[in-house]
Amino acid sequence: MVRDIGRREFLVGAGTAGTLGLAGCIGGGGDGGDGGDGGGDGEDSGDGGPEMLIVIGYPESGIQLFRDYYSMSSGDHDILVPDGLRDGAMPGQVGNDMANVVGTAPAAGGPNQEAFASFFEEQYGESPGVFTSQSYDSVAIQILANAAAGENDGMAVRDQMRRIANPSGDEYGPQNFLEAVEAAANGDDINYQGASSATNFNEAGDPASAAYSIWEFEGADSQSTSQIEVQSFEGENPEGGGQSADSAPGGMGRTIDVGILLPETGDLASVGGPMIQAAQLPAQQVNESDLDLEVNAQVEDTQTSPSTGVTAAESLVNSGMPSVCGSASSGVNVPVSQEVFIPNQIVGCSPSSTALSVTNLEDDDFIFRTAPSDQLQGRVMAQVASERLGNTTAATLYVNNDYGQQLSERFTGEFEDTFGGTVTDQVAFNIGESSYSSVIETALSA
Repeated sequence: MVRDIGRREFLVGAGTAGTLGLAGCIGGGGDGGDGGDGGGDGEDSGDGGPEMLIVIGYPESGIQLFRDYYSMSSGDHDILVPDGLRDGAMPGQVGNDMANVVGTAPAAGGPNQEAFASFFEEQYGESPGVFTSQSYDSVAIQILANAAAGENDGMAVRDQMRRIANPSGDEYGPQNFLEAVEAAANGDDINYQGASSATNFNEAGDPASAAYSIWEFEGADSQSTSQIEVQSFEGENPEGGGQSADSAPGGMGRTIDVGILLPETGDLASVGGPMIQAAQLPAQQVNESDLDLEVNAQVEDTQTSPSTGVTAAESLVNSGMPSVCGSASSGVNVPVSQEVFIPNQIVGCSPSSTALSVTNLEDDDFIFRTAPSDQLQGRVMAQVASERLGNTTAATLYVNNDYGQQLSERFTGEFEDTFGGTVTDQVAFNIGESSYSSVIETALSA
């Protein structure tokens, strides 16, 4: 519920949300959801509907959904959205400042975040966006693993992924990436410290630590979002774990192949473009250097479509790519992993697919991520909804795929079980509908 106090002032004044583990709360948990100053007492609480909405989706569908919402409502609900809807151009396209919307998103919280940001700005003349640091790290790690493996072979690259990313070894980052490539090719022990995180993989191939941004839109006249706060979170084993090669054959005088499978078009095109730019940077660094190595980076467009994503992934396999940065959305990443990467023993390392189902894939350790699982984001969103925004009831509107359904369920479980809230309904919607009025009405009803 929107209070009389300004959104930015309220959020900053709320303080930190505590420190969370990837598998639950390490400290600072809730006490039943009574941390706000207006959570259940505002004008909407008397009509039996939820105090707030959780909207989980992507920008193109989100534009129409929010147009329909503001045509039906005065905008007096708190609305919380995750990373998939972080597009600064949305308010202008919706025709509303969207001042009642707050978001969460995996952030660039790695030890070498500033080095990457400076490099990105030098190359493209703008600041990096959501999931760009994860995209850079995904390709950088694959190049390093390939250089250490000494061959374009999926199994060989897989076995080097943790060896060059997890402790121990000499530490390198984006600022001295070329030195890291040379060391990896020489068979040295290295520990790549990324822009998005420390890039230590756990046994499931997920990041063992992560950072989250709490953000808001800057208004209909802007193309940007504002970051309110970044918090870092660690799992039970921040140094990671899982199988890894004991040594590296390495070798110079060769071409390293890596695929980039991200959305140039479709529902995630607005964030896919900068992600592709970031993913191309490590290859560019090698190819513009005097190292006796070359990187062949092949880009394919998923169109944010499962069927197109599978076809594009097959093109990369047919081109001999042993590893791939991608794909972006979990609705594409899961079928691509199951139908293409795993059967063909190709390493997939997604920079933005966060669904819980990715962790649970029977993948023979070929599927990695530089973006954290929604196991964490669902918890972060529940804490923001309860402690920062002070709400006790919510409804979720989620895109009808693995990402939407699983994040909705994760939020619901945490909001109810940990923070004592109530989720009145979980309502699915499909991408590309001409109107979302009916699902909005369902979510807002008692």
